[in-house]
Amino acid sequence: MIKLALENFTLTLFLVGLVAGLVVFLAGRARTGHALAEAMLATFLFFSVGVSYLYNFVMHTVFGEIAARFIGWEQSPFQAEVGFASLGFAAVGVFATWSGFSARVAAVLGPALFMLGAAGGHIRQMIVADNFAPGNAGVIFYTDIGFAFVGAALLVWWWRTRPTSGVRL
Repeated sequence: MIKLALENFTLTLFLVGLVAGLVVFLAGRARTGHALAEAMLATFLFFSVGVSYLYNFVMHTVFGEIAARFIGWEQSPFQAEVGFASLGFAAVGVFATWSGFSARVAAVLGPALFMLGAAGGHIRQMIVADNFAPGNAGVIFYTDIGFAFVGAALLVWWWRTRPTSGVRL
């Protein structure tokens, strides 16, 4: 189970974030749509962006050979570049967890564009190189696509349910 959870870390951390969001909401005093949207967006940013990209940083920099093999690639210096880009996304995700709307847009937009580009790369690898390794065509492929839309949907939900006064942008 641990191996499965770690190999599918994007889905694992998304599910942890969903549970954490519900716990945060239920532990709070407010029982409004905005309070639920706030809890879900904040925990998505923390777990699916912050912790997930921190994990990705460690895998691509410290365990680059393992990560490359899982994706179906050869190890290359590009691994470190992906790792450090992931560290940047992780920092923005954690920062945006407790920030206003503009920081949250940045924390969703940057990783979303990266993930959609990565999904395109995965598709190309499936077609051109017949690469159906778990790290290329497995859960990571679907979360690359889905999380871009989940993040956008959470932002829209948060925005539409916000109180109209006193909101930081």
